[in-house]
Amino acid sequence: MHAWPASEVPALPGQGRDLRIHDTATGGLVTLDPGPVARIYVCGITPYDATHLGHAATYNAFDLVQRVWLDTKRQVHYVQNVTDVDDPLLERADRDGVDWAVLAEKETALFREDMTALRMLPPRHYIGAVEAIPGIVPLVERLREMGAAYELDGDIYFSVETDPNFGQVSNLDAAAMRLLSAERGGDPDRPGKKNPLDPMLWMAAREGEPSWDGGSLGRGRPGWHIECVAIALDHLGMGFDVQGGGSDLAFPHHEMGASHAQVLTGEFPMAKAYVHAGMVGLHGEKMSKSKGNLVFVSALRRDGVDPAAIRLALLSHHYRADWEWTDQTLQDALTRLTHWRAAVSRPDGPSADTLVEELREAMSNDLDTPTALSAVDCWAAAQQSKGGTDTAAPGLVTRAVDALLGVAL
Repeated sequence: MHAWPASEVPALPGQGRDLRIHDTATGGLVTLDPGPVARIYVCGITPYDATHLGHAATYNAFDLVQRVWLDTKRQVHYVQNVTDVDDPLLERADRDGVDWAVLAEKETALFREDMTALRMLPPRHYIGAVEAIPGIVPLVERLREMGAAYELDGDIYFSVETDPNFGQVSNLDAAAMRLLSAERGGDPDRPGKKNPLDPMLWMAAREGEPSWDGGSLGRGRPGWHIECVAIALDHLGMGFDVQGGGSDLAFPHHEMGASHAQVLTGEFPMAKAYVHAGMVGLHGEKMSKSKGNLVFVSALRRDGVDPAAIRLALLSHHYRADWEWTDQTLQDALTRLTHWRAAVSRPDGPSADTLVEELREAMSNDLDTPTALSAVDCWAAAQQSKGGTDTAAPGLVTRAVDALLGVAL
């Protein structure tokens, strides 16, 4: 599966700072010190509907992680999956009377268009669950051979009790895990499971649903968590720098994925930091496909909204915060974009050297975008009120905002 085209990231003078970022597993800030190549895995979409602003906010956060690393002169090995076969996709296809594979390809194509418009840096490897099946089957077989998986009516489950570190990603108690498992794709009440929290690794073929040859597992399709594990281990290996996604993935998805990988490899942890973006709401509720309270990136673009303004709207909130999308949010972003573009359109201005370092400090401090935006606001206000004589300043501001914030002025 191919990703989307990359926009050029300008090089800035000087050296960027190492990233301090909030790690869900430890509950505090950690300073990441990757080697020459930083490794990041971000969980991708289930393509049964278009990209909404909740998606955009999440991928924006991890785009910023890449930009901070690139500013330190590192390379970035970024991997993202597409869950292109799963119950929600099959249900939507059945509801609409369309082929599930056609629906998945259509929505994945639209996602690529949205990511391109928002100037999100693409992953080096963009892998669909279906194309990953040949690598998933051997992992499930190995878990079964290790005694970490068991069969129930043809389905294969992972035994969470085989991982001594289970629970160390989300740090939730068993009762909270059980509630979230029921809400987020698990089946804790299924009779016969060794532990209610045990997640499915391989679903035996169901009539009328797609299935693949699973070797000794029989025909079926993979569970959600093992999909990402297979892709991450194949392309990044254990101990990669950041596992990312929305806050609703901390449990069960990232918790279960970490346990799968840790049992398979005997190593701990799967990722050095588990980083989670907040939820975007609309009309008082989390924006979600199941509720239908969505604002789509593609719809905003069709209405003529500048993608740079959409991105500025996302940047105006800290990535870990839960926040509400309103018309005023977009209007404020449009006003800010107009103000910034007017400021950099002049032939000279106040020195921007200090601004670049302020941006670097803000972004290295847990991606503090509100502080970064305020710093650019201050430079633009000084440009408006006093001007300056530095002919290099407008160009430097333009490059810095592009490089570190992903906004094209």
